[in-house]
Amino acid sequence: MRLPLLCAALIGLAACGSGNNDGATAPPAASTAAPAATPAAPSTAAATAAPAPSTTAAPSASGSTASAPAPAASDDDKRPAAKPFVDDGKWVEGKHYFRIDPVQPTSTPGKIEVTEVFSYGCPACFQFHGVVDELAKSLPKGAVMTYTPASFRPDENWPLLQRAYLTAQALGVDKQSHDAVFDAVFKSGELGIMDQQSGKPKAQSAWPTIDDVARFYARYGVKADEFVATANSFTINTKMKRADELIRAYEVDSTPTIVVNGKYRLTPITAGGYPQAVELTQWLVSKEAAGK
Repeated sequence: MRLPLLCAALIGLAACGSGNNDGATAPPAASTAAPAATPAAPSTAAATAAPAPSTTAAPSASGSTASAPAPAASDDDKRPAAKPFVDDGKWVEGKHYFRIDPVQPTSTPGKIEVTEVFSYGCPACFQFHGVVDELAKSLPKGAVMTYTPASFRPDENWPLLQRAYLTAQALGVDKQSHDAVFDAVFKSGELGIMDQQSGKPKAQSAWPTIDDVARFYARYGVKADEFVATANSFTINTKMKRADELIRAYEVDSTPTIVVNGKYRLTPITAGGYPQAVELTQWLVSKEAAGK
């Protein structure tokens, strides 16, 4: 029993890599995180190829790939102000977090935007998404949480899951379905590439299709034919392309990655663990709020 438990723990603390290695240069604290492993199952394998990092800013419209719009003003007013920014030397640029150059435009002008680059097919994102939910709730006044889905693992059906998220966003059902999609991939398996009974990968011919995704989202009041038509539209194809461009511009090397205001990126591994990733994100938000 010890080996499966150990493997599960490693998966939870690993990242789904894309090939660029700067995010892995700073190992986490031994007590909170482990370096990414390469399990045998495709759904947890590290990528061997990734989109090439870009130094060209993504088009300003690329913000449309992020998830939720800013909270209503009444909700924002209830949030506490950002904590005073104090730099005590705990967080080191180039080790715990990385500057994005050039700075990328955000989708919420006037707000400090915290973005998770993720995939529903990424087991590390599945382990982390509950933490991200709490992070979103803890953001101070003037900050907003958005999401950008990655597609750099076509060998694990990530492009379909990217299309699913952006379609759900366009149809206004992304918020209420977000956590359930992770469960549909990793618990029930209906949208995953792993057979939950055997624990083995499904044949590629048995991978979920856009029709399967549409049937899933029908639970949220979306007609299946409307979902499929929207998913295959020029608008969603364009949003997928822009999401890929933005991720390259961020120089994201693994998921999950947190991006703060288009200027800084970090991962749970570079931060040193899940609690540290939340603390560092909040610190960077305070830094932005203070104009530092």
